[in-house]
Amino acid sequence: MPDTAAMIDLYYAPTPNGWKIAIMLEECGLPYRVLPVNLRTGEQYRPEFLVLSPNNRIPAIVDHDPGDGGAPVSVFESGAILLYLADKCGRFMPADLRGRTRVREWLMWQMGGLGPMLGQSGHFKLYAPEKIPYAIDRYQREAERLYGVLDAQLGRTGACVAGEYSIADMAIFPWVVTHKAQGITLDAYPNIKRWFAQVRAREKVQAGMAVMREAVPKGGAKHDDQSREVLFGIRKP
Repeated sequence: MPDTAAMIDLYYAPTPNGWKIAIMLEECGLPYRVLPVNLRTGEQYRPEFLVLSPNNRIPAIVDHDPGDGGAPVSVFESGAILLYLADKCGRFMPADLRGRTRVREWLMWQMGGLGPMLGQSGHFKLYAPEKIPYAIDRYQREAERLYGVLDAQLGRTGACVAGEYSIADMAIFPWVVTHKAQGITLDAYPNIKRWFAQVRAREKVQAGMAVMREAVPKGGAKHDDQSREVLFGIRKP
């Protein structure tokens, strides 16, 4: 659970990229403090946040007790944060060369493929002021292709994405959480369905997903023109 005497500050909003880090912190048992960043009002553009996350995106962390005993370390980009925390706690990253390579491959697959493509799919379906059939169809087909890649990999491993449970699973799982909004049914991907239930049943995953759950509106967030423009970088507050 979040800790007011935390060694790690987590700059956070309850999105798939935010969930990844809350899950990892819970899994590692590291004390952390949640510092909410309101994306709808543009807090991600505040100068003090940009010092930590120059890309004006959540999540970011500040580790007040780094392994070298020096000054606090800040890290932005969710994949980089997962790698940093795996190194810090010595867990969820295999010790052998081949195991580490597999985990990094699938982490990069999520960062460079699954997350961005599902993000675009959701944008054109749910948020774009104009419904563009070509864009909706293009990203829906890419979402389905990526689900097929993941399903095939899970069929090969018979367990988790890279073999044993790792930061690769923590990176991918939160995006699959949104499958219904993406128009994806897990019945079409039996290996993902099995893996998803397995990961979702983990106590620490549930705890990570519960962080700031009250801030997620039922039925999804409703945006006016101004909040939409701020969220998608069209207008700065």
